[in-house]
Amino acid sequence: MSNQLSLTHTSIVLFLMAFTIGCKTKNEKDTADKIVLDSTIIDRDYALEATMLGYFAQDGTRNPTLRANQGDRVRITITNGETMTHDIAMEKLGIKSGTLLEKGSSTSISFWAKNNDTYFCTVPGHRAAGMVGKFEVVEGDLSGPTIAGVLPSKNDKPINLGFEAGSLLDWTATGNAFKTPLYNQDPSPIHEADAKISFDGNYFLSSGGNTNYKFTGTLNSIPFKVSHPYASFRISGGALADTRVELVLAETKKVIFSSTGQGRATLQPVVVELEPYLEKEIFIRIIDNETGISQIPYIKDDKWAHINFDDFRFYPSRPFFPNELNKDDIIVLPPLDPILNSGLSGKEAAKAMTMPEGFKISLAASEPDVVRPISFTLDARGRLWVVEAHTYPTPAPEGQGRDRILIFEDTNGDGTLDKRKVFTEGLNLVSGIEVGMGGVWLGAAPYLLYIPIDAEKDKPAGPPQKLLDGWGLDDTHEVLNNLRWGPDGWLYGVQGVFTHSNVGKPGASDKNRTKINAGVWRYHPTRHEFEVFAEGSSNPWGIDFNDYGHPFITVCVIPHLYHVIQGARYQRQAGEHFNPYTYDDIKTIGDHVHWLGDRGPHAGNFRSAAAGGGHAHAGAMIYLGGDSWPKKYRNTIFMNNINGSKLNNDQLIRSGSGYVGSHNQDFLAMNDSWSQWLNFKYDPSGSVFAIDWYDQNQCHSSNPDVHDKTLGRIFKISHNNDRWVQVDLYKASDLELVNYQLHPNEFFVRQARTILQERGGSPEVYKALKDILANNPDVTRKLRALWTLHVTQGINEKELNHLLSNDNEYLRSWAIQLLTEDKKISPTTLDRFVDLAKNDASAIVRLYLSSAMLRLEPATRWRVLEALVQKSEDVADHNLPLMLWYATEPLIPLDPERSLELAEKAQIPNILTYTLQRIDALNTLDSKNLLKNYKEQLTDGDKKGNQAHIMLIDNLLSEQ
Repeated sequence: MSNQLSLTHTSIVLFLMAFTIGCKTKNEKDTADKIVLDSTIIDRDYALEATMLGYFAQDGTRNPTLRANQGDRVRITITNGETMTHDIAMEKLGIKSGTLLEKGSSTSISFWAKNNDTYFCTVPGHRAAGMVGKFEVVEGDLSGPTIAGVLPSKNDKPINLGFEAGSLLDWTATGNAFKTPLYNQDPSPIHEADAKISFDGNYFLSSGGNTNYKFTGTLNSIPFKVSHPYASFRISGGALADTRVELVLAETKKVIFSSTGQGRATLQPVVVELEPYLEKEIFIRIIDNETGISQIPYIKDDKWAHINFDDFRFYPSRPFFPNELNKDDIIVLPPLDPILNSGLSGKEAAKAMTMPEGFKISLAASEPDVVRPISFTLDARGRLWVVEAHTYPTPAPEGQGRDRILIFEDTNGDGTLDKRKVFTEGLNLVSGIEVGMGGVWLGAAPYLLYIPIDAEKDKPAGPPQKLLDGWGLDDTHEVLNNLRWGPDGWLYGVQGVFTHSNVGKPGASDKNRTKINAGVWRYHPTRHEFEVFAEGSSNPWGIDFNDYGHPFITVCVIPHLYHVIQGARYQRQAGEHFNPYTYDDIKTIGDHVHWLGDRGPHAGNFRSAAAGGGHAHAGAMIYLGGDSWPKKYRNTIFMNNINGSKLNNDQLIRSGSGYVGSHNQDFLAMNDSWSQWLNFKYDPSGSVFAIDWYDQNQCHSSNPDVHDKTLGRIFKISHNNDRWVQVDLYKASDLELVNYQLHPNEFFVRQARTILQERGGSPEVYKALKDILANNPDVTRKLRALWTLHVTQGINEKELNHLLSNDNEYLRSWAIQLLTEDKKISPTTLDRFVDLAKNDASAIVRLYLSSAMLRLEPATRWRVLEALVQKSEDVADHNLPLMLWYATEPLIPLDPERSLELAEKAQIPNILTYTLQRIDALNTLDSKNLLKNYKEQLTDGDKKGNQAHIMLIDNLLSEQ
């Protein structure tokens, strides 16, 4: 290689040779062709691979700048590098290719080069993810300047930094990755058959390639002096924090530069500025500490867990490489999290966990006493009702289920669940449980079941009753789950996005059923009504309510935390909203995610301990367990991070009409990769019980053999201040149950409210509750009294209307929700709503009004919405702009002209924009004329301020 110094990188001098096929230069063309503009002649033919990480040229360049001369005919062909939807479009030219889906499929665009432009993928989210690059029109030669490189030397001898000695002369290796690291074939025998390396000279170095990626080790060069202000080297391999090349100051061992590969085989040059280090000695350190070994069976090893290196050179000035690897183009994965433990016994697992000072954790029960616990709840005696999911993941034939329900009890307060009963067995695919209103409520797709309880025998008082059917089984880890009583007396639950349900009473016709495939639902235990409370999200596996009765869910894959508003539509992991005119949905309240890296949530699994552990969450508990735990935990939400084996804790901070979720320090680390807590709840003492589906496999598989069938644990977390108490609220009098509404531990509050709901109200109960509502200074206690009055039917419309004038925004807002419970209101109440819409200063009250409108017939909404959309203070609110749109949209088919007048007055910009789109979707002659007339009004007015809507109308009308 030393004889070729003046010809270094001659193979990449011309930019087009890297990824241009069959290209004619401008000087080779006949002038007449320019005049005729023969579109069959392609002057610049570019071939790119399309992936979510970007468009890649054949030489490895990510989103290369594509160049052409003025007037050239250009063709850009993209080939799909993965099974995913991709295309390519030119922003200014307004042209777009066909859409690709299958890996290996191709499509192209062709155009005349006139102006600089941008190429990008039009699939929503793909441009933001990095599928975007520049197109430039240039004069003359398209290649850049050529600068000869200089091989570093020591003692007047060139150093073996290109490995042309055929050995590791001048290098020192540790580990097994660099025992036989030199290769002279392209592709090499340790890379994929189609992996073009494009190395210089006779040899390049690899720490194992795609074959021996599990090898690890370090390679250090001898020190040498920096003789020029710039350097380059060639690199490829994994975009992993632990596969990298470092330049290190010899004297101080300080790393002055580092680079990984970008997850491809082709070697690309990296340029380093070294002027601050001239005349100082450095050495090269090549590191591969990444094994790529997957921690769980169903995820493949990362074969890019290696590094390829070649050809270090110095330069007198900055060199130009058309396929230079820029740091901004590398999306690096963090290092793998260490696996401290796995496969521990229950007692060992408890000892291995770490948590804040003042807390302790103990093993309450484990296999064989409990196996595969998938859901649990507590009854009014503080006992645990636990579902063992022996049927999961594949439902058994009808009548052949193997799931069962166990009742556990700690009889002496030592933290061990020493008493165990089998309540019932033979159930099928049970995924959620709640107790109350005289029975056990079970999510067991395709059914919502109710089993009456014989309280004396702790046995069923009759066979399971099928309350609802039609729950989907498409994806059995996204079925209905996490049943929980809401403060309003409804039974709440959640369901995932890839399971499609059409829910109704057994035998109901399709028109009497309700579709749901992601979201929050509720069922009334006495009226037997089913509703979708809010739609969207991904696979929620946890729901809970804070002190103000506001529900929150935790989810997977997409950002993890949502404040749930009645009637809202939330960001979806996949699929479309049932209403095609949704146009946009409400996003997470989280100001953070629990995964690291820029390659998406899945890539961050097992590499995100510093951020919380990863994207997958199970369980939701807003801690309201009394005064024994430090105050900082009250009203914060806990969720288990499955891949990270951590109990995350987020702060819920009021903001506008809703909340912001901020990351607190993780509460607990299981330090065990098999740990999989699915839910957790506080008990009468304020301590928390947690069920652990303990399994090496950390994700759903339809293969039953992937999941362990013998393990399961229940743990108990206690603070030093917790004091064990034995309770039996079933024996309490009605007035005692009322007084429990003042208890600091929400366990007593919720259990007492549910028992009162089952018993029904009485004048004595109503009087005591109304005294709390009127006179207690704490609004959370007032709310408890209000909810209990509602579930016992002890408050009427007149009294709720009176609360609309209360000075507390939470009471006003809850009065609004309870008044619209039956989906109809009196004219008097509607007038009160209009007054609130015009004059109430609270964003949360306006949010509840918006939500309430979605429950009322569209024709009754006009006056309230006309007032709400004019609130300029809500323009930047997290929820209100879209909630107002959801409530407004059904008005447009009723009266397009009045709707447009409403939208014109709106201070919230999306209302007018979406109204124009919705009017256009009516697709009638009248709707088209309405848009045309409105455009004329805009054109006659302030054209600059109206330009966006003028263009929108033009586009809408031109699409017909």
